[in-house]
Amino acid sequence: MTTAHPNESQTNTGYLFDNAGEQNQVSRLKAQPYLLGHSDDEELRLRRQAAELRHESAWLFDRIGLGAGSRAIDLGCGPQGVLDLLSERVGSTGHVTGIDTNPESVAMAQRFVDEQALENVEVVHRDATATGLPGASFDLVHARLVLVNVPYVDAVVREMVRLARPGGVVASHEADYLSHFCDPPLRAWDRLFEIFKGYSSANGIDLFVGRRTHRLFREAGLVDIEVNPVIHVYPHGHNRRAIFWHFLQNVRDRLLEQELIAESEFSGLMAELKEHLDRPGTLVVSHLFFQVWGRKPLSHKSEEQSLVTERVRSRALDKSESLIKSRPVLRKAS
Repeated sequence: MTTAHPNESQTNTGYLFDNAGEQNQVSRLKAQPYLLGHSDDEELRLRRQAAELRHESAWLFDRIGLGAGSRAIDLGCGPQGVLDLLSERVGSTGHVTGIDTNPESVAMAQRFVDEQALENVEVVHRDATATGLPGASFDLVHARLVLVNVPYVDAVVREMVRLARPGGVVASHEADYLSHFCDPPLRAWDRLFEIFKGYSSANGIDLFVGRRTHRLFREAGLVDIEVNPVIHVYPHGHNRRAIFWHFLQNVRDRLLEQELIAESEFSGLMAELKEHLDRPGTLVVSHLFFQVWGRKPLSHKSEEQSLVTERVRSRALDKSESLIKSRPVLRKAS
């Protein structure tokens, strides 16, 4: 149970905020919709997704080299995210923080933490664009499938960089809808995707943000950026085979409210899509996922000194190679 401090106030969400300034975030959170909504079905899908993407996230954390004693944060953790994976890697001497804007997701994540006895994990209700957490305090700042589902991605990336300590790592696992298609092609898929894309764009959401995540990181000041692309084919019976259909179901009411499509047309197209996806002979290709990570510079001065040192070393090597090439070859007289 949370105990309120004298300077805390409670909102109608039932969650406590550390100061009056954080109360102002509530209205802003409502104005920054999560693309797929927060229905019970979506929360369950996110729980399944944690298991489905577990191997890929584990690979990323191992590649980064997150070790015992580290401090890590998962932005947009939803009902589970990667909290258990991070907990396992930082160990009893480390600490993990999970944040989410949705109170129900925070409550579900806290139950998950309690059930798994993850004593080095805390979950808090925060806005990813302005967490209110101390800056330069995490060895790893991570977000998975957040940027593709929210507006103001530049603000989220800036906050991620702010939270990372100098020398720390910022990492993202993001989707790009470029490669998400079915074959044989289906008119219903194409029509529904155009509607979905229009809805997303109208709400400030970029379905193709995955390809530019590396650029967002670089423009935010990160260095030593690396990129790992991931793509899948979803065979018949795979949980994620009908993911596009589920996404559309999640936003159905919003599409109808915004009069982007008539209910009769939507229902007909969805029935066609479901039937097509249920056919064993239909090929379904996943989104193109980009795992991107980079390092926050220790300081501008130290980074500049590092570059100077590297240039000096490079010139010395070039000069050495030049001398070797120009040195006369001595041959034994016959």
